[in-house]
Amino acid sequence: MSLASQFRRWFEYEQASHAKVISSLTAVPESLRASDAYQQALTLLAHICAARELWLKRLGATADAPGEFFPRVASTADVEARLLRMERAWSDHLAGLTDGQLSRVFEYRSQEGDWYRNTIQDVLTQLYGHSLYHRGQISALLRSIGCEPAATDFIFWTRELMPEPAVGSGHGTQRLGAG
Repeated sequence: MSLASQFRRWFEYEQASHAKVISSLTAVPESLRASDAYQQALTLLAHICAARELWLKRLGATADAPGEFFPRVASTADVEARLLRMERAWSDHLAGLTDGQLSRVFEYRSQEGDWYRNTIQDVLTQLYGHSLYHRGQISALLRSIGCEPAATDFIFWTRELMPEPAVGSGHGTQRLGAG
């Protein structure tokens, strides 16, 4: 698998994880949605969108500015709509990405006004970790109000359920960690 393909795969995982997070947020009872923890969870998911939108702008893939970096949103539906728009834009951007482009260096201005340079690979790696980090925070916030967050670990997305091997077959893939 090429490195560009790996980043596309990680983004597909991220999309699936965000859909699970939306489902978790939607499952929160109305009586708990005014809580600070629930509102923080919504804000963090909107922040993930804002960060990805900002990087699309920095990479020249869009002219749109993301606006507030930690936006307060009114509802799960609001953040879900923003998430879907952002994911479409990133899917389009990543579709044509090649391994050769990953090492391209570009310069950009930070939120604080300083100039920096990074490679495309650096940015994509940052974005992957950034989403993981904030999804973990969202999970903790949901648990703090007595709700069950979605299981969004990468291994849950990739694992395949296997049938039990036939007794005494001795053939097939070696099973590690059995027992």
